[in-house]
Amino acid sequence: MGNLYDKVQAILKKDSRFLSEDGEILRNAVYEATMKMDADLIKALYNDIETRDRFFTDVEGIAVFDKVRFSWLINNKEFLPSSYTRYKNKIGLVNEKEEYISSSKNVELVFPYKDCVLEGGQTKDENKREEIFWNKILAPNDVDRLLCPKVMVNVSRFNAEEEKTVNEFSDDSIFVKGNNLLVITSLLKKYEGKIKLIYIDPPYNTESDTFSYNDKFSRSAWLTFMKNRLEIAKRLLSPEGAIYVQLDYHQVHYAKVLMDEVFGEENFQREIIWRIGWISGYKSADNNWIRNHDTILFYSKNNNSLTFKKSYIPREEFKKIADSDAERYPIEDVWNGNEYDDLNSIAIVSYSGETVSKMLNPDDEVKGQKSEKLIERIIKAHTDEGDYVLDFFGGTGSSAAAALKTKRKFIICEQLESHIDIALRRLRKVLEGEQSGISKKNNWKGGGSFVYCELAELNQKYINQIHDAKDEKSLLAIWAEIKKTGFISCYVNPKDIDVNASDFSELSLRDKKRLFLELLDLNQLYVNYCDIDDDTFEISEDDKAFTKSFYGDN
Repeated sequence: MGNLYDKVQAILKKDSRFLSEDGEILRNAVYEATMKMDADLIKALYNDIETRDRFFTDVEGIAVFDKVRFSWLINNKEFLPSSYTRYKNKIGLVNEKEEYISSSKNVELVFPYKDCVLEGGQTKDENKREEIFWNKILAPNDVDRLLCPKVMVNVSRFNAEEEKTVNEFSDDSIFVKGNNLLVITSLLKKYEGKIKLIYIDPPYNTESDTFSYNDKFSRSAWLTFMKNRLEIAKRLLSPEGAIYVQLDYHQVHYAKVLMDEVFGEENFQREIIWRIGWISGYKSADNNWIRNHDTILFYSKNNNSLTFKKSYIPREEFKKIADSDAERYPIEDVWNGNEYDDLNSIAIVSYSGETVSKMLNPDDEVKGQKSEKLIERIIKAHTDEGDYVLDFFGGTGSSAAAALKTKRKFIICEQLESHIDIALRRLRKVLEGEQSGISKKNNWKGGGSFVYCELAELNQKYINQIHDAKDEKSLLAIWAEIKKTGFISCYVNPKDIDVNASDFSELSLRDKKRLFLELLDLNQLYVNYCDIDDDTFEISEDDKAFTKSFYGDN
């Protein structure tokens, strides 16, 4: 087998596509070419007698390439044992088809129901139902216009006194409504390589978080979902920038491997353990060690350029139980884990005015809300006043609030309307000078502003309408409108959809909704920037002006 490895390496080294700048073979590039049945690769392997005998089968005079056998060889740990490429330590996160996630170009989209509610957050009986999400994987060949920059509409600037329409962007903080993958790809045109800090608190993929929907993510789908977004996040980070990803035990170990592949193992900085706080009641009832922490993975964009400002806990912030003459204590990678560090979760410190239910009203209770103090600690380690902080799982605005109160700028995006409603009301209060969270510590008196905008909806509009449909009559009216637009999947002939057929009638309303969702062209979720002047999309002159200003094309 050793001679075969040498033979394959010799063949691959003749193709510059498979070599790094240092002349090392790029295993991932070879794997991709194999899966695509690359003609030049297949010819090179066929022209050598030894590799022809090993990887080709004669079927009635036709040589058939066995790409599965070849892919197993190049992914075997014995192949390229001394390779010093970023793929050298791949341990094999695979999807349900046994394909490496790291080499997959699939795109994972997620759509929440427009009218879904926060779990445990509403008091009215009619609102007590599970959140439902729908996720869709697009194969590489199906992705064309999906990731292009989008048009921004319904633009307003908020300050302490008013909300007003604007048609120009001037490096404000910005809150964007839309699918977060498509938002951050739109940010690339303006912010690539410029963001100092990214903090995200993504879905933990458990039965109890806000991604608990009927068809829960498989692990491979969750990893693809995260990979798509982390790859864009890396491009947005500045050379001295950092990213923090907060998770729990369900996915953090898989996320660590994924982040090693995306950012490079040399850019892993710390695994931070955040002790949530003291426990009581039902939380202490498990007949096991009581889980009481989250994990935060901290990576740099470039280990040699990373900006990090070491911080200490001053004596005046020690826990009350502390009895020591130390004037200050350096912050460890275990937070809230000693007698000096007071960083309990909001759920533990239930009397805090920082909870949105106390800040706004009882119906706005949010499960899993992160404290401003936790995010402040991360912000101050990597940024200066005026720098941008990005959170593309914006939720109810904790990152944005912490950024404002520390005089940083924020970029957050959120798709769920219930979260957006809470976040906007919360941030208005922050601008007015509310005193919960880290306000007093940072001498926050209010002020500042931010811009709110939305990606201009195209098929996303119909997704929302389909989710909202209460009966079959409403659903069929939406389908009739969709057919007129022509924004239907290229794999579908609308004439083949017979809504009067018995097999269609036998479907449940939920299955009918899923069917129509599947028929939409997902490359046309939002209006692309290149189509901004197309009269079909009826973009207002103010929104055109703002979008062009945002992208720097005015």
